[in-house]
Amino acid sequence: QVQLVESGGGLVQAGGSLRLSCAASGRISSSYTMAWFRQAPGKERDFVAAISWSSPTTYRADSVKGRFTISRDNAKNTVFLQMNSLKPEDTAVYYCAAKPTPRYSVSDYEYDYWGQGTQVTVSS
Repeated sequence: QVQLVESGGGLVQAGGSLRLSCAASGRISSSYTMAWFRQAPGKERDFVAAISWSSPTTYRADSVKGRFTISRDNAKNTVFLQMNSLKPEDTAVYYCAAKPTPRYSVSDYEYDYWGQGTQVTVSS
């Protein structure tokens, strides 16, 4: 089992920044892929970014390229999502997710473990 706990959400004005953290515990290994998804009210859950524990390669949705950065701290088993130049349309609940293979996916159903989510609200 893998446990994921997100933190760092909150209310910010448009143009501002937030840094989300996802602390992972349990049977996590270097073969895992970690990702961030988000879900706005009344909408489906969308892929935001992904990174593996063993590779520096990252993947981001087109909507966040140039603004969001995903990174990890292997020693602390923590994944981060640095969000800059935030827009009102970034408002959503942000979820951390994990899948036990190194190949990333934009499909939420391929991820086995999920955190409880953290709310991000961007005011205009």
